Amino acid sequence: MKKTLVFLLPLVLLAALAAGQRRESAAAAAPPRLLIWVDLDAKTLTLYENGEAVKRYPIASGARDTPSPIGVFRVSSRFLPSMSGFGTRFLGLSVPWGSYGIHGTNKPESIGQNASHGCIRMRVGDMESLFPLIPNGTQVAITGGPYGPLNWGGRTLQEGDRGADVRQLQLRLIQRGLLRGGADGVFGPATKSAVAAARKELNLSPGVQADPLLQEKLGMILFE
Repeated sequence: MKKTLVFLLPLVLLAALAAGQRRESAAAAAPPRLLIWVDLDAKTLTLYENGEAVKRYPIASGARDTPSPIGVFRVSSRFLPSMSGFGTRFLGLSVPWGSYGIHGTNKPESIGQNASHGCIRMRVGDMESLFPLIPNGTQVAITGGPYGPLNWGGRTLQEGDRGADVRQLQLRLIQRGLLRGGADGVFGPATKSAVAAARKELNLSPGVQADPLLQEKLGMILFE
């Protein structure tokens, strides 16, 4: 029987939205709960306030070879560049495996496309309207793509690779007690050793790469 590859998608948006579903009472002076949701499939960025969508903008996301990071992050930095490839506003994201952000662009024709090096592009005017509303620490959920955190498919992972798929691999290795520490999305020496141990434990051929077969055995992907 022919096998069909099925990729598992985590419900990161629901988890991120859960904290903002309950409205603050009129008597409370607490600031609004803010969340940014970037939907890579719809090519939209939506700002939620206390669980309700209040603004939505079109975006461009990462190209096939330089995909946008998938997961839940926070706004960690901000600056106002002179008009450039970053437009005039930049919000940095706390992605552990690389430098990514939400910013304007001097290529407005790219909006609606998979065109960036992984950052989320917006029209300059849209970014200028969003920027003052978003303090550092604001949660940002990025979802979508054809295979969720595995980006464009079950690529073979090896030392030096970075990305959401590497982080998913590390989480599975941590669950099996083969990797200590956090899942930072960077395939370093510790992950390499853990992969070798996992291959041995799962009776696979010796090696230090996480090929699709190992990913299947670890539960990252399923075959039907």
